[in-house]
Amino acid sequence: MARFSGKVALVTKAVKQEILKNGSSENDTLVVPADLNNESEQDKLIEGTIAKFGQLDILVNSAGGAIMDKEGKTGVMQGIDVFDNHMQLDLRTVVMMTKKAIPHLMKTKGEVVSVSAIGADHHGNPQYMYGSMPKAALNQFTRSAAIELIRHGIRVNSVSPGFVNTGFGASMGIPEGIWNKMMDFMASRKECIPYGAVAQPNQIAQVIAFLADRNMSSYIIGQSIVVDGGSSLIMGMEAHDMQDLMRL
Repeated sequence: MARFSGKVALVTKAVKQEILKNGSSENDTLVVPADLNNESEQDKLIEGTIAKFGQLDILVNSAGGAIMDKEGKTGVMQGIDVFDNHMQLDLRTVVMMTKKAIPHLMKTKGEVVSVSAIGADHHGNPQYMYGSMPKAALNQFTRSAAIELIRHGIRVNSVSPGFVNTGFGASMGIPEGIWNKMMDFMASRKECIPYGAVAQPNQIAQVIAFLADRNMSSYIIGQSIVVDGGSSLIMGMEAHDMQDLMRL
């Protein structure tokens, strides 16, 4: 069934592939490189989409990245610039992109799906707290925006992944061998990932696509769907020192 036939979505590569499998065509794809920290680039992304397709049905807020302390510090002692940069990239861009998309989504009764993280939940994440804090705020934004925007026919939800096999380690400057060793360790320990495997990007994209499909999830609003193989049920990973693992 062509789930997304006729729909226009602003998405990332992994979600794009999932949507292509469900009714869209490569001919309907527009690639717009953009630095979402820059508001003029945000405008370019929205305006370019409307200029080519004439509408916007789905917004996926998934910008994010590894922002490390320049001196290698973790926790509270990280530089305040790490906090500022995380808030800018992981929270402000979500708010701004959503605000700018609203006039177009109102016309199509569209969907907003943001990418949060299990670190936003009630468990502490002391070593990378500045990365978790904006995600916690994002979840509150999701809940509040959902209540407001459903009056205009717009649904707002988010997805909270756990460990995912992406290029995150490389962006943090962690050698591939060490990163793979960390992932293998997490996958092998049931107190870390009960499912027994690190998620692949398409497994997260499938849930995003589910939330973006009104025929499949019409009655879900304001929720952050956890996709973590059971990690947040236990969070035993916090019993291990990540810094020590990186030195293995």
